[in-house]
Amino acid sequence: MTVAQTSLAKRLLALVAGMLVWLAGPAAQADLTIDITRGNERATPIAVVPFADQAGGLPEDIAQVVSDDLERSGYFEPLPRSEMFNQPSSSEEVTYGDWRSLDSRYLVVGSTSQEGGQVKVRFELLDVSGESRLLGETVTASSSDLRGAAHYISDQIFEEITGIRGAFSTRIAYVTSQGVGNNTQYGLYVADADGRNSQQVLTSDEPIMSPAWSPDGGKLAYVSFETERPAIYVQNLATGQRVKLTDFEGLNSAPSWSPDGRRLAMALSRDGQPEIYVMDIGSRNVQRVTNSSSIETEPAWTPDGRSLIFTSDRSGGPQIYRQSVSGGEAERLTYTGNYNARGRLSPDGETLFLIHRGNNGYQVAKQDLESGRLVEISDAQQAESPSIAPNGTMVIFATQQGSTGVLGAVTADGRAQFRLPAAQGDVREPAWSPFLN
Repeated sequence: MTVAQTSLAKRLLALVAGMLVWLAGPAAQADLTIDITRGNERATPIAVVPFADQAGGLPEDIAQVVSDDLERSGYFEPLPRSEMFNQPSSSEEVTYGDWRSLDSRYLVVGSTSQEGGQVKVRFELLDVSGESRLLGETVTASSSDLRGAAHYISDQIFEEITGIRGAFSTRIAYVTSQGVGNNTQYGLYVADADGRNSQQVLTSDEPIMSPAWSPDGGKLAYVSFETERPAIYVQNLATGQRVKLTDFEGLNSAPSWSPDGRRLAMALSRDGQPEIYVMDIGSRNVQRVTNSSSIETEPAWTPDGRSLIFTSDRSGGPQIYRQSVSGGEAERLTYTGNYNARGRLSPDGETLFLIHRGNNGYQVAKQDLESGRLVEISDAQQAESPSIAPNGTMVIFATQQGSTGVLGAVTADGRAQFRLPAAQGDVREPAWSPFLN
């Protein structure tokens, strides 16, 4: 093994060791909270007026959830409620001059009512400068799913104004731990994109790593150490049924679903040191994609399903390459700096998001594939494991807040950033779901 290969191998072992350390930390609660750390100075002003609560005593403030969603996107700057002159609940009640004086470009108004045991949420999106109604709809939901209704409303507003499909109704997966030392239990969770409504997918006495969503959002692939060596499992989220896909000698890691959901790319060391393989899930046949004297890991699919990007040390240090699944020569994609890893492509395949080591340590960066220009977009401590929202507007990643592991998120343009810490303990290994409907 060369010096460069030994170096990358040590980094891989250090990553696993680091995972074991943080997973053995304090107990962690499943729900995450939002802590905005950097706002977007170019965000569009919008006012989301509290909805008139005709339903009476609802458990969620729907308008506040919508406002929080829009602010978190980095595209919008909601007006504080304390600055609102009045609180209209329909377009007929709006005096547009009031809102122009507050520099709001858009206005959201609405009300709730109950009918047949269901809550009806009526909302309208208004263009203040044009004094026109852009959007209006009535959404029906149970009282237990009002946050889901609010996320749907946020999606509609976001798309109407930006032309980009909203991703507020998507979900995230992440790993946390509970307990200390030999009594530690490890949990795999899924939650709303804002960290709320968490549900436990798996609990184990051994570490869990690398969750990855199926393209239909119905399954998670992940790595579990429950047999005292890493193995890749796939679990159905609706039924809880799971199957073990790999249990080869050595490394079984980094599962990544193909866009059609029929194959999994993964890193295996079954034939020696880590290489990239593709498994047909139906037949369990495994095809080796890379074949070099280097360490290859962290595969991800291109949107067309024809190629894989992956991390390799074949140039002397970790860099990102692209290679056709059917074979051929690998193409090096990154050249800036001596450490670029964990590459993930934007949904349109034009931008590469990755972890780059620069003057500020390990940061989330993006590289335009046509020009090759790379820029850092995060300002986190020790960023790792980036995952991209299905609309390409935001990246979620793992980072540090002091000595605590938290999740962070940054807009694709780097203008806004926030953290999602747990109430206690560490969280790691985030994965953003695809669109769910």
